Amino acid sequence: MRATVINAPYDIQVEEVPDAAVRKPTDVVLRVLRACICGSDLWPYRGEVATAPRPGQRIGHEFLGVVEEAGSEVTGFRPGDLAVAPFMYSDGLCDFCREGVQTSCVHGGGWGGFDHDGGQGEAVRVPYADGTLVKLPKDAASDDRVLAALLTLSDVMGTGHHAAVGAEVRAGGTVAVVGDGAVGLCGVLAAKRLGAEQIVILGRHTERTDIARSFGATHVVAQRGDEAVEAVRELTKGHGAHSVIEAVGTEQSMTTAVRITRPGGSIGYVGAPHGSGDGIDLRHLFDRNIALRGGLAPVRQYLPELLADVLSGAIDPSPVFDATLGLDRVADGYRAMNDRTALKVLLAL
Repeated sequence: MRATVINAPYDIQVEEVPDAAVRKPTDVVLRVLRACICGSDLWPYRGEVATAPRPGQRIGHEFLGVVEEAGSEVTGFRPGDLAVAPFMYSDGLCDFCREGVQTSCVHGGGWGGFDHDGGQGEAVRVPYADGTLVKLPKDAASDDRVLAALLTLSDVMGTGHHAAVGAEVRAGGTVAVVGDGAVGLCGVLAAKRLGAEQIVILGRHTERTDIARSFGATHVVAQRGDEAVEAVRELTKGHGAHSVIEAVGTEQSMTTAVRITRPGGSIGYVGAPHGSGDGIDLRHLFDRNIALRGGLAPVRQYLPELLADVLSGAIDPSPVFDATLGLDRVADGYRAMNDRTALKVLLAL
């Protein structure tokens, strides 16, 4: 089969790799219909990881598709079923899975590398299929927009929702979202879904903040640093936001998030940390009773409720995809996202 491999920084290729196959009775083989490129995929692409990619390394962790083969112990899926995969697999049985923290599953793991198929390929072996996959209506496969919306549930929409939950977004509250990437935009949509009345997006890219407005943002703050803090305070009677979503992961973005949160408020952070974080003012958090929650999103926990809203039409995260390419052009997709000429690239197989 064909799959995307990363051989070295800036060296993305589609190559022939061994076919995905059932190895254990709890596996299924999923034929991929839709996949996408994540902002975190750009880290190994740019060489911004501790261990440099080695030739033949698979990549990609957001995908959905059709079950082609199921192991003998799989009870929830049969060939022909349409399903979406979270960005990490999990057994669904361990203590952490039962507690809704599937990203800490004792038997779980991630896609790609050398031990597992990557999501940006023609097929994927899915371990612990019953605990990992979520079944989708088969007729969804005929609607490109619905497939795109469903694909966001594998990571980006679930991560935005996790941030909103961590930030304790509530009906009638004020929310500020730091970052206008795909996760930040989904954080806006999640905040609107949870009933926020005022939603401020901090971002400088008009094409992205326009999407934020369509998702429910009421105000856009294009400034950075002290000017951004002052702008948010002006919009919130000088107090700051009840709930702040941090969707970037830099020290600067977290510092901004802390400074724009009102006393007694909460920060939901899902931007994967970059740098040491030594500049974060813990005393500020302490003195102002600001809660800090978030981390690696257990999207498997959120999938059923978000799926219901996508299928009903209550939410549509699909606009975060602003480019669609075939698998053969995946390298173009990486370049476009790296050059910021695309927000998020969808791969149609």
